[in-house]
Amino acid sequence: MPDKIRLNSNIKLIAFDADDTLWINEYHYHNAEKRFARLMEPWCDSKRANDALLRVEKDNLPLLGYGSKPFIISLVECGIALSGGTLSNDQIIELIQIGKDTIGRPIELYPDTEKVITTLADHYPLVLATKGDLKEQESKVERSGLKRYFKAVEIMSEKHTDSYLKIIEEHKIEPENFLMVGNSFKSDIKPVLDIGGYAIYIPSDITWAHEVVEETDHPNLIRAEGLDKILDLFDIK
Repeated sequence: MPDKIRLNSNIKLIAFDADDTLWINEYHYHNAEKRFARLMEPWCDSKRANDALLRVEKDNLPLLGYGSKPFIISLVECGIALSGGTLSNDQIIELIQIGKDTIGRPIELYPDTEKVITTLADHYPLVLATKGDLKEQESKVERSGLKRYFKAVEIMSEKHTDSYLKIIEEHKIEPENFLMVGNSFKSDIKPVLDIGGYAIYIPSDITWAHEVVEETDHPNLIRAEGLDKILDLFDIK
């Protein structure tokens, strides 16, 4: 298989995204959005509630970033706006709890995650490259039990081409020696392809609307149906 030959001859560092690549994450936010929509039923339907919440989240991103804490603020801000300022104290507390319920949950690894990571760690240096709130992401990494397999953990406020170039420079390799594995075409795949790296794209079942972009083909791009399939791309014995 050409992909096997290409990957094994070129790659000197493999980076993995965390949320929704190694473990389940967006599912919990999806459930939180459903709870938010139900709470907003006296004022609007679920589509309007979720559309409004997404707009508020996007508006807050430049200042607040990603994670559960900005999500809580967006829930309360949006709820107050949709209700015309008529939310009760109890309803505001319920919104806060909806957001808090996305924090500190047991980490649910995808099937074969540890097998894939341990196998590749025996042959390549691995980096965990994730974005979000520093404390929240550090906690997830620790609770996942996977930290020991990674040479470094990079927690970024955003994933741009410069973010990946920094990783490449720190590990003293060239872009063509770098492989990124992730579920977000916008954050994990496109920036790496843009700098001349390689990427394995594993679409997740649920994708946050903010992360949805047009997907394109690229000679350095490989699509995989699941994390458990990517070992087939390496000639590892």
